[in-house]
Amino acid sequence: MAEQTTVTVLGLGAMGRALAAGLLRGGHPTTVWNRTEGKDADLVAAGATSAPSIGDAVRAGDVIVSVLLDHASVHAALDPVAEQLRGRQLINLTSTAPEDARELARWAAAHGIGYLDGGIMAVPHMIGRPGSSILYSGSRTVFDANRDTLELFGTAEYFGDDAGLASVYDFALLAGMYTMFTGFLHGAAMVAAAGQSVAAFSHRAAGWLGAMTQSLPEFGRVIESGDYTTDTQHLAFQKAALDAIVRASRDAGVALDVVAPIKNLIDRQIADGHAALAFERTFEELR
Repeated sequence: MAEQTTVTVLGLGAMGRALAAGLLRGGHPTTVWNRTEGKDADLVAAGATSAPSIGDAVRAGDVIVSVLLDHASVHAALDPVAEQLRGRQLINLTSTAPEDARELARWAAAHGIGYLDGGIMAVPHMIGRPGSSILYSGSRTVFDANRDTLELFGTAEYFGDDAGLASVYDFALLAGMYTMFTGFLHGAAMVAAAGQSVAAFSHRAAGWLGAMTQSLPEFGRVIESGDYTTDTQHLAFQKAALDAIVRASRDAGVALDVVAPIKNLIDRQIADGHAALAFERTFEELR
């Protein structure tokens, strides 16, 4: 993206504001628009231009970055200005499911719009800082033309011309994150029921969970090999552990919404004759 390329950011939630601020820090003329007023004062003070309408916003930018609520809101905002988007580049950083991203790519192609979809692997305060990354898929032309500016937001990775693939990775990673966080909350409820400090437990959990994530590459290797034979910690072993966790949780008055599905996955595999196989075999059960 040339230094003076103009960029429009549509949607000024916390993430949209963070992205617009990153563009301004990078020296790009930046126009901002939000459906409801009152969210652009700080950005305007920093040098952004506030667009009174989405039509004005689209006309002001060679590159349009949409950071809206969901797939439906992207269509609600952009369908009325589709012809004004013709010949421009649209980078959609709204959280959209893979099939929705593919649908938007087809919609963009029908209107002569270059389309790149992205999954943001960061929270707003991380944008432009170490650890922030954004996954992209869709038009290679749009990605290559804008890569320098995309790097203002975080490490930019391209996953191919399938516009839904960035969302696949994004949501797969978020699935792991949400499951981990919810597991922590279950543990915190157990600790609190015993009259212990959740704050102290959180520090212990951070160290433990961080250490356990180091085994994920080995999980990946086992799954890719398809060989789930093991001499240790097979599913029968895991069943004993999960049964005990369920009993302890029930005794503590903690709801089983988190651990019961895991127990069910293990019980089902054992009932099907897989007791001697490794826990990684659960991948096959989910698939």
